[in-house]
Amino acid sequence: MSVPVVTVATKPFEGQKPGTSGLRKAVKVFQQEHYTENFIHCVLEAGKTVGQTLVVGGDGRYYGEEVVATIIRMAAAHGVAKLVVAKAGIMSTPAVSAIIRERGLCGGIVLTASHNPGGPDADFGIKYNCSNGGPAPDHVTNAMYGLTTQISQYKICPSLVCDIHIIQTSVFQVDGVGDFTVEVVDGVDGYVRLMKSIFDFPAIAAFIKSFPVLMDSLNGVTGPYVERIFLGELGAPPSSVRNTKPLPDFGGLHPDPNLTYAADLVATMRGTDLYKMGAAFDGDGDRNMILGERGFFVTPCDSVAVIANNASCIPYFRGGVGGLARSMPTSCALDRVAAALKVEMFEVPTGWKYFGNLMDAGRLAICGEESFGYSLPSGRVYPQVQSTLRYSLPSGTVYPHHLPSSTLTYPHHLPPSSTPIIYPHHLPHPLPHHLPSSTPISTITYSHHLPSSTLRYDYENCAAEPCGAMVARLRGLVDGVDGGLTGKSFVDGEKSYTVDRADDFSYTDPIDGSVATQQGIRVIMTDGSRIVYRLSGTGSSGATVRLYVESYERYEDGQEDRYLTDSQTVLRPLLNIALNIAQLKQYTGRDGPTVVT
Repeated sequence: MSVPVVTVATKPFEGQKPGTSGLRKAVKVFQQEHYTENFIHCVLEAGKTVGQTLVVGGDGRYYGEEVVATIIRMAAAHGVAKLVVAKAGIMSTPAVSAIIRERGLCGGIVLTASHNPGGPDADFGIKYNCSNGGPAPDHVTNAMYGLTTQISQYKICPSLVCDIHIIQTSVFQVDGVGDFTVEVVDGVDGYVRLMKSIFDFPAIAAFIKSFPVLMDSLNGVTGPYVERIFLGELGAPPSSVRNTKPLPDFGGLHPDPNLTYAADLVATMRGTDLYKMGAAFDGDGDRNMILGERGFFVTPCDSVAVIANNASCIPYFRGGVGGLARSMPTSCALDRVAAALKVEMFEVPTGWKYFGNLMDAGRLAICGEESFGYSLPSGRVYPQVQSTLRYSLPSGTVYPHHLPSSTLTYPHHLPPSSTPIIYPHHLPHPLPHHLPSSTPISTITYSHHLPSSTLRYDYENCAAEPCGAMVARLRGLVDGVDGGLTGKSFVDGEKSYTVDRADDFSYTDPIDGSVATQQGIRVIMTDGSRIVYRLSGTGSSGATVRLYVESYERYEDGQEDRYLTDSQTVLRPLLNIALNIAQLKQYTGRDGPTVVT
């Protein structure tokens, strides 16, 4: 029996412009009549999907299964040849990227609002990944947005029903279109096989027998992956995992893996010596937070620099490391690694899509964002233990765009009985002998040319209009209005800083020449310290203001214990200056940030 196609009249909705990772809005917005259908139509059109195969998966949040059903019905009517759909719609963003690359698909639709809360009164999101496994670049998302402003109709097969809770392949005959295939797959199997082909699972399993870990999935999509890998493949005890059942509202937990929202994990790690390392993952599985022994927080800025600085320990990089890259707000520790390794260094806007062109052109090997994600190319990465972070491989390799990335690391030349280097604070060198033996090893290791103290303040869900006015004022300052900032000195307590330069960061892609402007206000001091102000594009309502402060401190021999000083103490003078320059309290109406990282 054939399936009829129905053409539905519609009108544009305002504000369907994808941000850095797709379209994110409140669930109730997506539930408006025609709203979701309009955007899916524009995704299918902009992605040039007629006659192609796509993968569909998501983080299991509320409204996900309903949207999967809508995508199936609209893809059939649109002329898509085949959909590969995750069972129950559950598939992590890394796994979606992996299957795109492995099967050579046109792209994939990911149903997630990433680290935003879930549930009927919370957020939903739709994003599109292209054939390279990465997020759609600007020219594709701009095309989507243009279509959303002009749409007058869409096509759908309202009577088409496909059970996505059973692993099966179904073929439907669509009127005027032809055959349409839906293959329902296990969202975990292929990903685990791929991990086993890249990493030395037996070595990892042996290592964690004496190095207990605690993985917290926050009831997001990573739960099934963590269970399969850590419990099933690596033989870790059940006590090594928690919150591993994906729930529509994440069980009331906030799926943003930071010190504020993963408070239970932080408390556990700080309150016991049972675990050597802990990690929490965001809703769709492409971010994490790492905690060392006794709850020591490892910043993502340090993590990516640690990986790059120790790349020679990874078999894939035995022949040398190519280019490095970071998002603009990410600390400059990676820049100093690049200088030490004498490799090319790129500073790009926030948004994973900006790394894609560099990777596909072969100019980028390792990259990262301060928002808890980073990437590196393929290889049998021994002796790294991988949990779940962003991890990418270069063009031409079958790879997941965001494979799980680093947790436990020790140098390849050290025997397993040697003291491991475990997520150093500032980048790895052996523990200085003069430091107290009671100091957790996960907090101490560092490299003399790399130490940076970093701090991020998030002011979430602020009123958009005054925050926009604040940014406009800052742009005026860096452009020279009201006297400008360059050359000015600021003093707080015993610390003094002089502005070397200030700008509104822009980026010209060295591969395709595309330009991204107004990507964040930078105030750079003569000693290399930085202040960055940015309005985030990942929220679903209001405005989120992010403030970053960073200072490079190189202490004299015998002063290395000062690296243990809390970042908020080290950076307090610069932070006070940053707050005053922007008049953050005045514009946000907040006495303090929502989240401190």
